[in-house]
Amino acid sequence: MSIRAVLWDVDDTIFDYAGADRAGMRAHLAAEGLDGLHGTVEAALRRWKELTELYWRLYEERPAGSWQDQRRHRVRAFLDRPAMTDPEADAWFGRYVAHYEAAWELFPDALPVLDLLAPAYRQAVLSNSSIHAQEPKLRALGVRDHFEAVLCAAELGSAKPAAEAFHAACAALGLAPHEVAYVGDRPDIDALGAQEAGLHGIWLDRAGTGDLPGLHRITDLHQLPPLLRGDTRFGAPTTFG
Repeated sequence: MSIRAVLWDVDDTIFDYAGADRAGMRAHLAAEGLDGLHGTVEAALRRWKELTELYWRLYEERPAGSWQDQRRHRVRAFLDRPAMTDPEADAWFGRYVAHYEAAWELFPDALPVLDLLAPAYRQAVLSNSSIHAQEPKLRALGVRDHFEAVLCAAELGSAKPAAEAFHAACAALGLAPHEVAYVGDRPDIDALGAQEAGLHGIWLDRAGTGDLPGLHRITDLHQLPPLLRGDTRFGAPTTFG
């Protein structure tokens, strides 16, 4: 049976999260007078990225009830202030968010491809974030109306790559997993997780790091429509359809 819907990751797939995070933290450090916190601004940005990846991994392993906590843990570790209160950590993170949101941008290929797919495919979002983070973001970026549903790990109680997360999104669309393609920037969490859950997993490898056996890979979203139609394999072992 042919693919009837495309399920999307958001951060670093259609939205340039890494770019906004870096620009936002750089501005936040300057505003807080913390340019020398970790020696240099570049060192501080690297440390923030490391902590973000660490606490996101922990969050993905046990998402229930930990959405706000992972933010607080990041702030305390970054500032080396383990006794920082929850309100203090929340306030510090909130000031960062203001700079981060000012840097929000879609990737240039995102909106054209969302528009191109709209007549032929239903579209929805499955994110390992929270609905409270992703709904406002998608609306601010002007793309929320492209998606029938936005599902997030914090509310689902399960996170990618767990099959339960992918199956919940398919159920929201009323489709079987084999009728749905999932597009994301992480080969393990997104493409392989979707594939193992019975969906068509597609890895968006914007950095061009190279093929991984058994995964469908694209390096630009403009390659997605022909892949969905089965016009090209883009290095994958089989076509869709």
